[in-house]
Amino acid sequence: MLNLLLMMGVFAAAFIVGYLLISKVPALLHTPLMSMTNAISAVTILGAVILFSFPTTVSEKIFGGVAIVTATFNVVGGFAITDRMLKLFKEKEIKEKKL
Repeated sequence: MLNLLLMMGVFAAAFIVGYLLISKVPALLHTPLMSMTNAISAVTILGAVILFSFPTTVSEKIFGGVAIVTATFNVVGGFAITDRMLKLFKEKEIKEKKL
């Protein structure tokens, strides 16, 4: 139980620090930042999958499942948004070449 409380405390602290840092990032850096958060979420997915390879309690399985779902949502959404942003730049380059 102590380990779970410690992990929840680390998660809360990381959430607050991450929010404060990301809120100060200029708009031009959002695409590289999205790529980085996709990589972090992939590590989260791997950690949750590793968690399921050991005997765990029901609460640990629930937290691991939530971690997999939310990190997967972040990865898929991040790639979709990054792809849309890159397509906007490609269309702009094509229009400039035609002129």
